[in-house]
Amino acid sequence: MIHYRGIQSIKNMGSRILFLFLGLIFIFSCKTPKKVVYFQDSSNLEKISSTNAFTPVFKVDDIVTIFISAADMDATIPFNLMQGTSINDGLGGGVNSNNPPEPTYLIDEEGNIDFPILGSLKIAGLTRVQVKDMIKEKLKIYINDPIVNVRLKNFKITVLGEVERPGSYSIPNERVTIIEALGLAGDMTIKGKRENVMVIRENDGENTYHRLDLTSKTIFESPVYYLAQNDVLYVEPNVSRIKESKSRNNTVGIIISIVGVILSVVTLIVR
Repeated sequence: MIHYRGIQSIKNMGSRILFLFLGLIFIFSCKTPKKVVYFQDSSNLEKISSTNAFTPVFKVDDIVTIFISAADMDATIPFNLMQGTSINDGLGGGVNSNNPPEPTYLIDEEGNIDFPILGSLKIAGLTRVQVKDMIKEKLKIYINDPIVNVRLKNFKITVLGEVERPGSYSIPNERVTIIEALGLAGDMTIKGKRENVMVIRENDGENTYHRLDLTSKTIFESPVYYLAQNDVLYVEPNVSRIKESKSRNNTVGIIISIVGVILSVVTLIVR
């Protein structure tokens, strides 16, 4: 009878240790919402607006498509030919006359493109609207009411670090925010340091580094809230989280070992 009670006591002790072990795992696995929630200092119904809307300008090595149209399309044909620094935008195979490929130009080291009839045009440093207006003005002596369509073809940003899908992303509309870029990359992982996200921007051959706190609404006032062509968004790992994870793994390993020994002893006694 005493032997049976001893076995039951050991079994009960093993069960309590097992429940304690499971409880510790649950506690260690919890992460406070305060560390992962965005815009924590914004109140309900508060209006938040960005004061630094970004307008991209063309740079050396940008690829630009420029297509001219008008009521008299025959008059536009010479201006839609690809020549000089232009790049054939066709994808191979026959050309569809209903949807001809748009002439595509590479901005050279001096910031120029070689445009049919009009010759060399300096467009580096200009916005899309400025280039459109400049070409439209020059075309007026050749075409009645010309329509100029200008588009940056290779606008891309890169997202690296603690995100679900790091990589480079093409942006079709030349306008993307930090929040939208993180959305494209599948958002930050739980280990991402939301208080210290970095944007690396190249200006005239020099890199500038901007650090942002995504837990605060002040990011909407940042000059890099709107990302520029070739910007790099880097999410650092949360150092304290990594240390905590290592410490947790060590603690869990010790607990597993202890529980394993106790369960082994209980099994031998029962047998």
